[in-house]
Amino acid sequence: MLGFALARSTAAEMAPAAKAPAAPVTSRAVDFEKLAAKPTKTGERRELFDGPTATLTNFEGHITTLNPGESPHAPHQHPDEELIVVKTGTIEVNINGQRSRVGPGSVLFYASNDVHGITNVGTTPATYLVFRFMTAATPKPAAK
Repeated sequence: MLGFALARSTAAEMAPAAKAPAAPVTSRAVDFEKLAAKPTKTGERRELFDGPTATLTNFEGHITTLNPGESPHAPHQHPDEELIVVKTGTIEVNINGQRSRVGPGSVLFYASNDVHGITNVGTTPATYLVFRFMTAATPKPAAK
């Protein structure tokens, strides 16, 4: 009996915890200077929000700073849409094999399932704001 209780307890502890529903994203003003910068292997990241809104199933936003010569990850794709606004620096964007260099004030849009990647090609850190939009119409990710 004791062996069964221990085995059951261990299995329950190993099971992934249910993820609590994200809090809705509400109207707000965000002061860049007051956001906590979390170091990454390529620079740093500041979280803005991540949750549902009245019209989106999920709205995620963060601010990335890339060190010179760095990319946050290899080119990839996802079913949701993404908008990036460059704050500082010079970046090269690759969208479906087409490369462009852009600087402060530039806007990038990645449509659903387009392959995209970004690299800081400048000599100073590059900072950009990232917004990802998910709706009921967003295609489901392909099974792996």
